[in-house]
Amino acid sequence: MNRYLIALGSNQRHVRWGGPRAILRAAVADLATRQLVVEGVSAWTRSRPLGPSLREYANGAVVVRSGLEPREMLAVLQAIEVAFGRKRQGQRWRSRTLDLDIVLWSGGCWADEVLMVPHREFRARAFVLGPAVQIAPRWRDPVSGLTLKHLRARLTRRAPPPR
Repeated sequence: MNRYLIALGSNQRHVRWGGPRAILRAAVADLATRQLVVEGVSAWTRSRPLGPSLREYANGAVVVRSGLEPREMLAVLQAIEVAFGRKRQGQRWRSRTLDLDIVLWSGGCWADEVLMVPHREFRARAFVLGPAVQIAPRWRDPVSGLTLKHLRARLTRRAPPPR
C-alpha cells in the first residue's frame, strides 16, 4: 500500500457545499469513498493567495493510504476537483473551489511529463507545511532528507537581526 500526503486548498464558495472550510471537509469525505483510507486530517488554516487572486484560502492536509500509483492518484484527485467545480483553464493561481495536490508519496520520488512528487514548491509554502506537520511531522522529504517538522522550522524561523 502507498501513503500520500495531499494538500487541500479552497478560496471560493460553492452552492452545494458552502464556504471554503466546508468544501475542504466535503473533499475529505469524498476521498474516503474512492478506494482511499484517510489516516489523518489536519486542522484548517488560512493563507493569503499567491498570484492574482484576492480571496483568502482555507488550507489543510490529509494523509491517505491506497494501492494506487501516483498517476492513478492524480487522476482521482483531479476527478474530485472537477466534481467540486474546478475548471483547469486560463490563469495560473486563479481563485478555485478546490485544489488537491500530491505533496509526498511513500515511494519517494516520481516524475513524468504530468506529475512530479515531491511537489516542486512545497518546501517554500507555510500553508502546506503547517498543516502537514500536524499529521506527519516525521515524514521525510526524499530529496533533502529533512522531516516536515524540520522543513517548517527552517521556513518559519526568523532571520537574525542585522549587525
